[in-house]
Amino acid sequence: MEQPNLSYIHSMSGGDIAFEEKLIAIIKAEFPDEKQVYYKNIAAKNYPLTAENVHKLKHKISILGLEKSYEIAVAFENNLLEGSTELQDDFESILITITNYLQQL
Repeated sequence: MEQPNLSYIHSMSGGDIAFEEKLIAIIKAEFPDEKQVYYKNIAAKNYPLTAENVHKLKHKISILGLEKSYEIAVAFENNLLEGSTELQDDFESILITITNYLQQL
């Protein structure tokens, strides 16, 4: 499985360390809450709302350089809109990977 990285953040910042630190802090603050809401909605089988959660989370997936994981998130979001949970395990593995990565930053 691919690993999160800061390459995209570095390329966006143009070397502005304060900008990078601020963006990372925002991700670290928002990600756990968004993930918790996702798990709450998937457990309640509220798939349209869960698709919205995945939509928000996929932007953080992209910012953390996870290109293949982003594609999984897009497909999972579409599945949810069709009432299917196919790719749920793959998506949740991505969430675990990101959680572990953010704890190390």
